[in-house]
Amino acid sequence: MKISGIEIYHFELSYVHGVYTMSGGRDITTLPSTLVRVISDAGYEGWGEVCPLGSNYLPQHAEGARAALRLIAPALLGLDPTNHASVYDTMDTVLMGHAYAKSPIDVACWDLTGRAWGASVAEMLGGVRQERFPLYFAVPLGTPEEMTSYVLARRAEGIHRFQLKIGGDPVTDASRARHVVDSTGPEDLIIGDANCGWRLNEALIAARAMEGLPRFYFEQPCPTMEECIEVRRHTALPMVYDEVVSDVATLIRAVREGGAGAINLKVSKVGGLTKAKLLRDLAQELGVQLTIEDTWGGDIVSAASAHIAASTKPRSLLSVSFMNDWTNEHVAGYQPRSKDGFGAAPKAPGLGIEVDTTALGKPLFRCTA
Repeated sequence: MKISGIEIYHFELSYVHGVYTMSGGRDITTLPSTLVRVISDAGYEGWGEVCPLGSNYLPQHAEGARAALRLIAPALLGLDPTNHASVYDTMDTVLMGHAYAKSPIDVACWDLTGRAWGASVAEMLGGVRQERFPLYFAVPLGTPEEMTSYVLARRAEGIHRFQLKIGGDPVTDASRARHVVDSTGPEDLIIGDANCGWRLNEALIAARAMEGLPRFYFEQPCPTMEECIEVRRHTALPMVYDEVVSDVATLIRAVREGGAGAINLKVSKVGGLTKAKLLRDLAQELGVQLTIEDTWGGDIVSAASAHIAASTKPRSLLSVSFMNDWTNEHVAGYQPRSKDGFGAAPKAPGLGIEVDTTALGKPLFRCTA
C-alpha cells in the first residue's frame, strides 16, 4: 500500500460557552482547526487534526502547521501509510521539530491503518483496558462566584473532574480554588491550572495559600521547568506538569527532579499517536498519572484522545477531555459522544468516526502522486 494523496482542510471551531479565558488575558472565542486526509492507492483513507490554542499559548499556530504540512506532504507520497516509523522518519528528514504539524499526518496514518486492518486504534495501541473513562471540563478564569457557578452547572451534567483556570493574582486565585472546593463533594477532583501564568514568587504565594485543600492538584504554575521544580520543593500539593513536558527527556526530568504526580499528555503537542504512545507507556512504568487531551480541536482530536485513553491502565488515568464537548461545530456527527461525564472509544476500525467532507468545502491544498 502507498500514500497516493494528502489533502489539507480548514475548519473553524467556536467555544460552546462563548469566551474561554486563561491567565495572561488570553481569551478564546474561535479557533482555526487544520484537518488532514491521507489517501492510499488501495482505497483506504485516514484523518488527523491539529488545532493550536491560538498563537500565544505554545510555540505553534494554525498557519505554522499549514506551512509545515505544505513542506512535508509531498515527501510522503509513495510511502506505506501503515509503516508509521518510516512515515515519521521521513517527516523528520524533511523538517526538524514542529511536532504539532506532524501530528495530524501521524494520526491519519493510524486511522488509515486501522481501517485497512479491521482494528480500532485502541486495539493497535495495546488493547482496550477500559470501556469508559472520566472526562474533565476546563473552567474559564473569572470571579470565584462565576467559576463556582460554572462548575456546579457542569457537575449537574455528570462531570466530576474540573480544571480551574488560574494564574492571575495568587491571593485571588486561592479564593477561587477554595470557593470551588468548598462547593463540591468528595467525588469531585479539582485541578488548579495556571497555564504558566505565575513567576516563581507568585507561584509560591499561591501554593502556600492553597496548601491543604482536599482533592486539589496544582498544575503548571510557571513557564519553565526550573521554576516548576522549585515550586514543587515547597509544596505538598500533587503537581501536574503540562506545557514543559513534550518528549521523553522532559518527562523523565519532571519525574526525577520535579516530583511529578501527573502530566498532561497533549497528542498534537508531542507529535501524534506514535509519540503519545511512547510517553504514555513510559509514564505508566514510572508510576505517573496522565490527563489525556489536546491543545484544542473537534471530533477527530476527541477520537484520537479517546483511543489512547481507552488503552491506558485505569489506575494511570487521571482524566480525559473530549474537546468536541467544548465546541459548537462538528465534522463527524459529534462522535465520539460523552455521556454523564464519561467517554468511550469508538469500536469501529481506525478512529471509528466518519468525517463529513461536505462540511469542509474545498481543501486548502492537496498533493497527489
